[in-house]
Amino acid sequence: MKGILLMAYGSPRNLEEIEQYYTHIRRGRRPSKEELNELVKRYKAIGKSPLYDITVNQAKKLQEKLFKMKSNTKVFYAMKHSEPFIDKVVQQVVNEDIKDLLCIVLAPHYSQESVETYFKIVKENVSRLGKEIRVEFVKHWYEYEKFIYAWVRRIKEVEEKIGPNNWLVFSAHSLPERILTIKDPYVEQLNESCQLIAKKLNRNDWSFSFQSAGKTNDKWLGPDLIEHLEELYKNGKNKIIIAPIGFVSDNLEILYDIDIECKSWAKNIGLTLERCRMLNDDDDFIDCLVDITKNYDFI
Repeated sequence: MKGILLMAYGSPRNLEEIEQYYTHIRRGRRPSKEELNELVKRYKAIGKSPLYDITVNQAKKLQEKLFKMKSNTKVFYAMKHSEPFIDKVVQQVVNEDIKDLLCIVLAPHYSQESVETYFKIVKENVSRLGKEIRVEFVKHWYEYEKFIYAWVRRIKEVEEKIGPNNWLVFSAHSLPERILTIKDPYVEQLNESCQLIAKKLNRNDWSFSFQSAGKTNDKWLGPDLIEHLEELYKNGKNKIIIAPIGFVSDNLEILYDIDIECKSWAKNIGLTLERCRMLNDDDDFIDCLVDITKNYDFI
């Protein structure tokens, strides 16, 4: 029997889970009171992260699509930093006698610092359980036609809303700058995504920036989104669309970092700023997941 494992970053489902979640991200190091208070403040501001519910729906809808295609492939979902953890779901996969497993991280661009860390957890747990399972890993899927067109559609929606003479800014989660020293493909793949989408839109008036850098001693990839927006504003751009192509679902980085921080900054200076809606569990994104499944012969 074949299985598909969708994996997302994870999120606390309520305020009580935030400390445990943050501690897991920090590999067992508990946050200081100040750090915890800051994160609680952010989650209170967005109400609740919808990431878990969206991921559940993505898995459910993919399963429904496969069922309609007369496929027996079973869809599982897991989180890296919250329940259900990847190791527990791999155990479930083994218990259900899955012989072939396709692993898809719900992040379209590959990096050793991000996507590969999910694969490592899967490999370690399959090995630990000592079961004969053929595991395939989807390293990236940013180039899939339905992914590109999903973003084209969303950008056009905002173009119609705010009118002409707007500037398009693509964004993705920043990573430590050290990835540039190991020929990591993350930045190159992001640039390719931007070019593919912009070409379909017939646009040259676009740029790219990173967002949501971690608060560590490492130097993180830039330019930072708000700093980039400030520079655009100084250069006369007063109508901006943000397309967060490095993300799939609404989460803290979208709902707080863009919808609250960036929009508050824009409002204060009189700049028109609109964000494209995310892929979430929309049908066009589920169709993209189906195409990935077909491409790896897991229907």
